[in-house]
Amino acid sequence: MIAGDRPGNWPYPRWIAHRGAGKLAPENTLAAFRLGAEHGYRMYECDAKLSADGVVFLLHDATLDRTTNGSGIAGEHDWATLSQLDAGRWHSHAFAGEALPTLAAVARHCQAHGHWLNIEIKPTPGTELATGRAVAQLAAQAWARDPERTPLLTSFQPDALRGAKETAPQLPRGLLLDTWWDGWLGVAHSLECVAIVCNHALWDAATVARAREAGLRTLAYTVNDEWAAQRLMDFGLDGIITDRVDLFPPGR
Repeated sequence: MIAGDRPGNWPYPRWIAHRGAGKLAPENTLAAFRLGAEHGYRMYECDAKLSADGVVFLLHDATLDRTTNGSGIAGEHDWATLSQLDAGRWHSHAFAGEALPTLAAVARHCQAHGHWLNIEIKPTPGTELATGRAVAQLAAQAWARDPERTPLLTSFQPDALRGAKETAPQLPRGLLLDTWWDGWLGVAHSLECVAIVCNHALWDAATVARAREAGLRTLAYTVNDEWAAQRLMDFGLDGIITDRVDLFPPGR
């Protein structure tokens, strides 16, 4: 099945835990995935980038400073260095010693528990194509025996999605948007995206209708208020990404 065929067969849960469990645990760590599961979530969003020696690991920021005890540009360090960092103490003492996970470890965790994943390709600037290719190659291999839970690959960077498409065209892709920039729909079609993932404030009845007419699924980030969630559910959005795993039961 090619990516363009997937909109008619959307397997993913509507509610998606942002970076594992939002803000209740250190983002993009296995501890966050475990805590999200405790709240009933079965799909998670995470951020993936490349180490200097080509290991795909989870981290949102370009630099290490905010969420680890390291410093500097994350993609300039090799995995041997990154793997020794503390990615939990910044959040709270209870998570001290939590490590940065590789995407391979996250894949094993999700498969062991029957969970789904939205992998945001978050390249270090200048590595967009390489990161897209590496993430797609790993994902294609890791989920080869679990096609029912194939991850959704998304990115704000068209070149990252282009790298993913070149490497594993069978994997579903989504274009992330924080504004409706000129030509977004043409780019989404050229990349054979199956979904558009927007800042929740961008969605209204007209934009939802336009995306659907184009054959695209609709997802929103980051939805942490009841009024915003209800508005999106009224529009019938396919995916809602939230930090508030404690507020929104995923079965609603």
